[in-house]
Amino acid sequence: MALKLYFSFLTMAEHIDTNRLQSDFRYRFEYLSKFLNFTSDDISMLNTFAPIIFPVIPVLSDTVYRKLFSFDITKQYFLIRNEGFEGFLPKKQCGITLDSVEMELRRDMLSMYLKRVLTQREWNDTFLQYLIQVGKMHTNQAGSLSINVDYMHINALLGYLEHLIIDVLCNVDNIDEKTRHGILMAVNKFFWIQNDFLTMHYLIPVKDQLTSNKNSEIDKTTKCCW
Repeated sequence: MALKLYFSFLTMAEHIDTNRLQSDFRYRFEYLSKFLNFTSDDISMLNTFAPIIFPVIPVLSDTVYRKLFSFDITKQYFLIRNEGFEGFLPKKQCGITLDSVEMELRRDMLSMYLKRVLTQREWNDTFLQYLIQVGKMHTNQAGSLSINVDYMHINALLGYLEHLIIDVLCNVDNIDEKTRHGILMAVNKFFWIQNDFLTMHYLIPVKDQLTSNKNSEIDKTTKCCW
């Protein structure tokens, strides 16, 4: 009887193809959406929030980079001559400041990212590829060996950015509580989806390393550890 119930339970569960999760970003997004209950209503909530937060987005971007500059471990990444920014870095790398041309460009890029996320009405493959690229560009998986930001800092940055956005939402007066709640849920779901699209690029080298270590251990003579 118990075995019958067990197989009945397995039959009820939706099958998710592990291999497709790793190779098909649309399939991965659809799984995440189902798990998080991220729907078109959440996208509409993000769109609703757009005109409310747009005026303060430049301030948010500036605040984010001031935070990154407040720790040497995160500031160091901006002293690296990343591809595409060679012409913006000063000759003396220690002289880079928040007012540097490169940092102004980076703030603008973050602002454009937030605006695109909040105004996107259809999360098509092009947009999903954009979200994936945001994660990929911070690692050497994008083809650039000049930068590979530790995931710990990326995770902290996402958490801080979400905190700033929620703080803006909590201090808005001209929306009803139902809409505020809907926006809050949508923002939270979005950041978990973006976080997954970031994480996937850090897991690739880890999986490769685990596979390599496993193969090496297979070659070793098995010894009893007791």
